[in-house]
Amino acid sequence: MGKQTTEMLKGTLEGIVLAILSGRAAYGYEITSWLRDQGFEDIAEGTVYALLVRVEQRGLVDVEKVPSEKGPPRKVYSLNAAGREYLDEFWRTWSFLAERLEQLRDGGK
Repeated sequence: MGKQTTEMLKGTLEGIVLAILSGRAAYGYEITSWLRDQGFEDIAEGTVYALLVRVEQRGLVDVEKVPSEKGPPRKVYSLNAAGREYLDEFWRTWSFLAERLEQLRDGGK
């Protein structure tokens, strides 16, 4: 990814991860793998784990520890009601920005 893509991703990664969790519960490595499969090859696991800690601390996700075949239990994250509200606001903001950017690209029409 280029520097511009990396910078834009920093501002949207939280919404992207919450959108992933709106579809199903997942643990950090699953989320990182999905992102990489979608073309975000440069996403570091540490970036995703730090983001998950932040959204957990802000009360946007519920966390369940499930046994792992290898090592300690995994933390599985699922979107809760506060997270759904936050995600709804993210999509409203995204739509607003995307519309304005399209207008600018089209010459301000």
